[in-house]
Amino acid sequence: MNRSASEMGIEPIEKLLIKHAVPSSLGILVMSLNILIDTVLVGHWIGPNAIAAINIVLPVSFFVAAIGMSIGIGGGSIISRSLGNKNHDKANKTFGNQVSLTLISTIFFMSLGLYYTNDLIPLFGGKGELFDLAKIYYVIVMIGVPILGLCMMSNNTIRSEGKPKIAMYAMFIPSISNLCLDYLFIYELGLGMYGAALATTLSYFICGIYILSFFFLKKSDLKLNISDLKFDMGIVKETVSLGFVTLSRQAAVSLTVLVVNNILFSLQGEAMIAVYAIISRMLMFMLFPILGITQGFIPIAGYNFGAKNKDRVLNSVKKAIIYSTVMATLIFLFIYTFSDLVANAFTSDVNIIDKTSDALILVFMATPIIGIQLIGSAYFQAIGRAFPALMLTLSRQVFFLIPLVFFLSKIYGVYGVWISFPLSELLSTILTGIYLNFELKKLIIST
Repeated sequence: MNRSASEMGIEPIEKLLIKHAVPSSLGILVMSLNILIDTVLVGHWIGPNAIAAINIVLPVSFFVAAIGMSIGIGGGSIISRSLGNKNHDKANKTFGNQVSLTLISTIFFMSLGLYYTNDLIPLFGGKGELFDLAKIYYVIVMIGVPILGLCMMSNNTIRSEGKPKIAMYAMFIPSISNLCLDYLFIYELGLGMYGAALATTLSYFICGIYILSFFFLKKSDLKLNISDLKFDMGIVKETVSLGFVTLSRQAAVSLTVLVVNNILFSLQGEAMIAVYAIISRMLMFMLFPILGITQGFIPIAGYNFGAKNKDRVLNSVKKAIIYSTVMATLIFLFIYTFSDLVANAFTSDVNIIDKTSDALILVFMATPIIGIQLIGSAYFQAIGRAFPALMLTLSRQVFFLIPLVFFLSKIYGVYGVWISFPLSELLSTILTGIYLNFELKKLIIST
């Protein structure tokens, strides 16, 4: 681990970016591909309303699971530093605190979510014919969410011990099992929405079994002792503060889905929620290489910033933006060329296909510049400045997208909703570019 860390100050930036970005990209690809194929199968085997129903539920379940991910990211930072300093006691204590924090918080929010089921589903757009379908999926999936949260926490913890392949497998296994169970429960047994929910929840438990086997069969450098489950407030505070940016990002995503789903439902009903569900899946899937570059960039920039190697910091920012811009441009060209084929993959409903094809092009219009925004906000995470990282991250959805959706939908209807996406990307990119340029100039002239 120490040798790998030192390489970040020596190896060419191009080589480092590839080395760090590829595993991250593959992990994101598998997760997003699972969700994408799952949506395709549900759309064809159950119907477009089922796609819409799942899109209503996911923001709630993913937010609860994101608590586990944020705890994993925050605690993982402490663990990696502790292992590097040979402080195994602190590493084990942090791991124990991670487990306690994740279980307590996810079970609490799961219970809250189940208690307010009938209120939350309509709030996120589950109205009319969608309510019953969404409720079936919601209740079953929410039961498994604490396990998902534990898996997402553990995934980041495993990465912090320098075992990226194990972390990758932990994403592969539930993804493959979910698709197999989809076929069994939906296609073979005809369980419809119950089958889709059972497949998803059981895949969480399969992931949990794999994670437990890793930690309890002595494959991990970390040991889970009963005494380490007791909270150390210093560790808890540091874990929460480091993971808060991640949790806030997911909260912004959930809020965006809530707003957009409700506005689309009020404009054109269930069909438009299904369209948005397809678009959101494509956003999650198509952007995986850019997100991988972003994740790979963070440790490189952070290490060289800490080593006061300004030239390598600047070079890493430049190369990451160039690579992500090239990939993002290719992504947009693909969407522009094959939007009809993409829409056809999800459903045979002609009305949904027509609406999705045009909307996809509009939503992805600003994709070529998205790398500037993502790398810019990631830079501040890398150098330990959580507040600007948080503000720039939230600018896309909270500061620009949601207000634009509210305003433009009043004037232009559904078209106003879709055009809000590239406009918000443009505005947040301009803001990020100005602020990033200012900070990098300060870095250059600093001693």
